[in-house]
Amino acid sequence: FIVSVLAGLIGSVIALSSGYLGGKVDMILMRITDMMISLPYFIVAIVMAAILGPSKHNIIIILAIVGWAAYARVLRGEVLRIKERDFVLLAVTSGCSKLRIMLQHIFPIVVNTLIILVTLRLGVVIIAEASLSFLGVGVPPPNPAWGLMIAEGRTYISSAWWLCVWPGVAIFLVVLSCNLMGDWLRVRLDPKFRQL
Repeated sequence: FIVSVLAGLIGSVIALSSGYLGGKVDMILMRITDMMISLPYFIVAIVMAAILGPSKHNIIIILAIVGWAAYARVLRGEVLRIKERDFVLLAVTSGCSKLRIMLQHIFPIVVNTLIILVTLRLGVVIIAEASLSFLGVGVPPPNPAWGLMIAEGRTYISSAWWLCVWPGVAIFLVVLSCNLMGDWLRVRLDPKFRQL
């Protein structure tokens, strides 16, 4: 959850700056975002985890750094759509600063999309963390982690199959729950669906 929130905050700041300020700022930030999206998410996370070493804090930082680009790309589109609306143009005309417009007029509208993205990306983060722990570059062994449980139970799979099956089922159920919650929030928070 912390990884999704951190990545969402980084992506929100970049999306607000890029979408509202436009020009060279938009071009530079979106090229960096495109570069991050084009990199293979999981391979970059493995390399960074191998360099920094296995630790709970390192995994949080790595997955947040690698995952912010997906938020920035989607939220930038929302910001571009919102900044042309009348209430933003009126705020500009009344002399509001750019920072105030971004934080008080645009960000509250973008929050619904951000919440939905956080819940949907939460499943991706859970699978990434479990995969890194399974490979031995995630959470170190004294700490409980589903990927680590599957890795340790794989040696006993012929005699005690449940050691790796139940952590796998837990990962499946939690990721499915996150995706269903994200889908429910999308329908619940979207005004178009509320009118039906």
